[in-house]
Amino acid sequence: MEMTAIILIVCFFILLFINVPISICIALSTLIALTLHMDFTPASITISQQMMGGLDSFALLAIPFFILSGLIMGQGGIAKRLIECAMAMIGFLPGGLALVNVMSCMMFGAISGSAVAATSAIGSFMVPEMKKHGYSENFAAAVTASAATTGMLIPPSNILIIYAIASGGVSIAALFIAGYLPGILLGLALMMVCAIYSIKNNYPVTARLPFSVMFEKIIAALPSLLLVFIVIGGIIGGVFTATEAGAVAVIYALVLAVFVYKEIRLNEMPQLLLKACETTAIVMLIIAASSAMSWLLSYTHIPQMVSEFFLTLSDNPIIILLLINLILILVGAFVDMTPAVLIFTPIFLPVAMQFGMSPVQFGIMIVLNLSIGLVSPPVGSVLFVSCAVAKTAIHKIIKPMMPLYLVMFLVLMLVTYVPAISEFLPRLFGLLD
Repeated sequence: MEMTAIILIVCFFILLFINVPISICIALSTLIALTLHMDFTPASITISQQMMGGLDSFALLAIPFFILSGLIMGQGGIAKRLIECAMAMIGFLPGGLALVNVMSCMMFGAISGSAVAATSAIGSFMVPEMKKHGYSENFAAAVTASAATTGMLIPPSNILIIYAIASGGVSIAALFIAGYLPGILLGLALMMVCAIYSIKNNYPVTARLPFSVMFEKIIAALPSLLLVFIVIGGIIGGVFTATEAGAVAVIYALVLAVFVYKEIRLNEMPQLLLKACETTAIVMLIIAASSAMSWLLSYTHIPQMVSEFFLTLSDNPIIILLLINLILILVGAFVDMTPAVLIFTPIFLPVAMQFGMSPVQFGIMIVLNLSIGLVSPPVGSVLFVSCAVAKTAIHKIIKPMMPLYLVMFLVLMLVTYVPAISEFLPRLFGLLD
């Protein structure tokens, strides 16, 4: 069994470092490791069956819907109105534009569920605006990248749906509600760093808008923000499932973008549908390959081995949970979030539960942890998008990223060791015993 794990890990990282696509890395390394236990033909058939089985889930239907709704929102003028709303509310505070950047990413991430989409949509406007007002382009890129990760926690979030499946059926509604407080806490922590950094560097403060203008900007953004209440309210109220909520999100976003804001023409929809199909295909292939790897891990009893190993290290939950976090941070720097959740949830969730952590709290912890990986080199996809938007290089934004990394880690520690941050709202709504 140890040899299977070694072959699996070595093959995976060799393929990863020679730039083989992540889904192919996972599938090939799984196939090679399985050939230690059976001949190539039955091994390949088994892997194919497990990949197909991994996609046989009604909950996964929510993902293409939320991907499509996010694309419609990104092109439908919603980002612009959210930025104007944030500007009206907090733009006059110290480091106002940086705070607006964070708040806009939080709101856009909450309705699109995508960190990359938030980085592109918000960053393409806010980074040039911050540069125009004297902010460093590297600081602007760092703020955009780190703030975009809040959308992974604030629902609706595709990665929380994937975790629900990987964990064996944790309530999606409970996970969605659980993400609010950690997501908001992360956003506020990033805002605090932005304010201190801006004051230290004497970045300019914008003028306070008249109340009438402020009210107008907030009202203009309300239809966009209403989507969150429709989706989450419908799921909590039992009106529809998470999958049906995704379909509702598409219809609402389409009506808003085409008929209310009039930013998208109907003849542009085929292109958006094609892009949504491409993104969905990539995500689903990753999920399928990761499901096969998860099956192999279970087949070879590797999760049990890992659990026993951790128990031999210490019986102190503080130490064990810290070790799990450090391992996941390292993993997140090299592996994309979706496969990491699918592969490492079955390994570390049993260990965390033995030390008293609920599956809901662990889900928020692993998503927040791997969100740090989204903005960490060498793989960090959000970091690359932010650099492309700001037209700068990754090594130039590492310095302004350091205090942002620090507060993200501190929030992660709070989520890890204070269960109420993740569990208060689900318990309040009767979604957690």
